[in-house]
Amino acid sequence: QVQLAESGGGLVQPGGSLRLSCAASVGIFRFLDMAWYRQAPGKQRELVATITNSGSTNYADSVKGRFTISRDNAKSTAYFQMTSLQPEDTAVYCCNAKLGAPARVYWGQGTQVTVSS
Repeated sequence: QVQLAESGGGLVQPGGSLRLSCAASVGIFRFLDMAWYRQAPGKQRELVATITNSGSTNYADSVKGRFTISRDNAKSTAYFQMTSLQPEDTAVYCCNAKLGAPARVYWGQGTQVTVSS
């Protein structure tokens, strides 16, 4: 069983930055494909970024150039650096992990990010 714990959310002004962290409870982190999703009020959950266990990344067009996903296998932690934040980035951000094929999927509890002046 993989447990994920996000941290780093909060309130930030437009144009500001935040870094989210997703710590995994297991030593097999290096085998996990990680992702960040977000869900804004009244909207469907959106996949915003992925990083494979080999380090390949992909981003939604809405965050490309502003957000960066990364991982530190030694710390069993994935990160999500968010810059130039805008009110439309306000959402609950959740990390997601996939392992194996067929994939087993694990979710964190989510962390609120609010962008407001």
